[in-house]
Amino acid sequence: QVQLVESGGGLVQAGGSLRLSCAASRLTTSNYAMEWFRQAPEKEREFVAAITRSGGSTSYADSVKGRFIISRDNAKNTVYLQMNSLKPEDTAVYYCAANRAGVRTITGAMDYWGKGTLVTVSS
Repeated sequence: QVQLVESGGGLVQAGGSLRLSCAASRLTTSNYAMEWFRQAPEKEREFVAAITRSGGSTSYADSVKGRFIISRDNAKNTVYLQMNSLKPEDTAVYYCAANRAGVRTITGAMDYWGKGTLVTVSS
């Protein structure tokens, strides 16, 4: 079965940066739009960023626009999320997801999910 594995989470002070990675196996990444979602305690999972199959177009939630950058390397079957100027409200478990239908930015539209990596931003 397809497997997505996130890494790179950790504890960082406000204003700092982290780079998350999502490694895919048994999946031809060029056939899937890739997206990042996050879920904070007692909150619904929300869209963060998305990138098209070829990497030619990206989308971001308003809350992270200008601070986060999504990118992909299909040859390495890996998607990245560079997070800069982190804020305490960015604290959440971050999930990688894949969608054969293209970018949707909707949780229920994803075909595959990773298990998440925790990002904690201290004030």
